[in-house]
Amino acid sequence: MSILYILIGFVLLVVGGEFLVRSSVAISFKFNISKMVIGLTVVSFATSMPELLVSLQAALAGFSDIALGNVIGSNIANIGLVLGITAIISPLIIDKDFYKFNWPVMMLFSIALYFFLYTGGNISRLEGAALFIGIIIYVIFLVQRARKNRIMVEGVDDSLQVASGIKIIIWLVIGGVALYAGSEFLVSGAVDLAEMIGVSERVISVSIIAVGTSVPELAASVIAALRQEKAISLGNLIGSNIFNIASVLGITAMIQPIYLKSEELLTNDMIWMIGFAFVLIPLAFLPKKLRISKYKGVILFISYAIFIGLAFSK
Repeated sequence: MSILYILIGFVLLVVGGEFLVRSSVAISFKFNISKMVIGLTVVSFATSMPELLVSLQAALAGFSDIALGNVIGSNIANIGLVLGITAIISPLIIDKDFYKFNWPVMMLFSIALYFFLYTGGNISRLEGAALFIGIIIYVIFLVQRARKNRIMVEGVDDSLQVASGIKIIIWLVIGGVALYAGSEFLVSGAVDLAEMIGVSERVISVSIIAVGTSVPELAASVIAALRQEKAISLGNLIGSNIFNIASVLGITAMIQPIYLKSEELLTNDMIWMIGFAFVLIPLAFLPKKLRISKYKGVILFISYAIFIGLAFSK
């Protein structure tokens, strides 16, 4: 039953996330918000909602390891699994914004998260507020840079401009109910599965739950790469990691402080997360500049497989 609950949870989170993105974009168009701002802010926040609901549900239920492990594992999966597989199928070209802006911000938030957990053993409401304020500042800079450089944002459905009010309300209700139910099923199933196979909640959260919440990005990336279309950009994955830390953990901690129960989240998983983030710089410049080639994708994927193997072997 635990595996069935997890699968139902994944499906509901994907469905709920899709309807929430649709409704959020449609509402934004109603308020005459520009397509660029919608793509950089509204969609980014909406696509983080599945992770937010899972982490919040876990924290409120007293499963802090799942709340933390979900985000840490998702960030590792975004780079090791999603970026790795995508690069194996179709090499990625990196723009200068990656190392001048997005990568430093991701490292800053990652180190701030490590510092909060290392010094206090938790993410307090005040620290959660600091993370959330940080994401607001990041988004403001992101929009300003996009306007200055006249960046075109893809992935925003123009047809949603004419969506009726009734449709938007229905989408919102479906999205909200599905996300809530999905988070309930997923957390419940994950806790039961951990007990059944004799591993910790931390292991389940950094592996199965994290991969599950990364499946939509992985699917979109693989399909785009197979079609020889522009695959998901490195900037999108970096942005997702930033939003996971700052908005998901920030909002969760403001509502319910997140306590570090398993030291391995700090001494092992956080080190892997920071390591995966850091290694992107040498991979981006050596030996060929600003390109994540197929063999670099293989390195990332094998590294991710090693991380998962070690997590289950302990």
